[in-house]
Amino acid sequence: MTSQYKKIVSYFLKAGIVFFAFWFVYSKLTANKNLKDFKNLLTQIPQWEIFCVLGFVLFLMLVNWGLEAVKWKRLISSVERISLWKSVASVFCGLTWAVFTPNRIGEYGGRVFFLSPKRRIIGVVAMAVGNIGQMVLTNVFGAIAFCVFIYRFVNIDPLLFYGLVFLALIFCLFFIIFYFNIKWLNGILLSMRFTRKYKKFYSILARYQKRELFKILLLCFSRYLVFSTQYFILFFWLIPNLHYLEILMMVSILFFVQSTLPSLDLFDIGVRTATASYFFSSITDQEVAVIACTASIWLINIIIPAILGTYFVFKLNFFGNLQRS
Repeated sequence: MTSQYKKIVSYFLKAGIVFFAFWFVYSKLTANKNLKDFKNLLTQIPQWEIFCVLGFVLFLMLVNWGLEAVKWKRLISSVERISLWKSVASVFCGLTWAVFTPNRIGEYGGRVFFLSPKRRIIGVVAMAVGNIGQMVLTNVFGAIAFCVFIYRFVNIDPLLFYGLVFLALIFCLFFIIFYFNIKWLNGILLSMRFTRKYKKFYSILARYQKRELFKILLLCFSRYLVFSTQYFILFFWLIPNLHYLEILMMVSILFFVQSTLPSLDLFDIGVRTATASYFFSSITDQEVAVIACTASIWLINIIIPAILGTYFVFKLNFFGNLQRS
């Protein structure tokens, strides 16, 4: 393939990605009644208060994805050294890809194309390690919150409840032990003949020591705190009669359920709002406010970053290194 032909193909690929991203975003935003409800909720609130609260939530969105960029830079450091800005660019570019691909799988492609071609598959494995770390926290806090929810709001036999708590404990321990021994997965793959020939791609799993995995988990925990805070601020602001511990419990359950269901980022709003409406109904009758808050977080954390990421899509070169402007 000639250099000129590669440029033409690369241009059409990037234009196609941006087109699909904007088309999906536009189609969902114009049809989303929940965002209109959120706008209506704000009509009786002073403008300065709206500006301060939403401005801070938007700032936390940047902090959230900034922490993800730091985590990505650390995850890939043993394979390829990249600058923090390049890491930020790859994270936002990945969000643009994720918005119209099932289970956010496009996010992997959006990131690893910022790496040199020979290291892209290894980058997918490294990114999976970070996602597992985030999943560990989501599942652990979600399982704990789910047990508390059942204890408080579900009429259940005590023995059955204790059995559920025991299963939740085993569930949490499994994820924690598996994460801190991720190199076991490398050994399992090496033990199978048909995967052994691909060891150069997944051998990176053996490089992550417990100390490094703990640092990555701290970054995951920081992200968890940040987007939990976003939900907490909006729910506490628009439904002030809620207890802060109840909000944190419901938010943890929301993350937990959301992480277990396969979905598309743009259609994920239906999963989010349905889950939030069901569980929050136990502590408040303000269903419109609950759904509107959930939809606004979806807009801030998913849609706005995806739009910002379209800029970085045009910085890619699918057949080589990152283009420099």
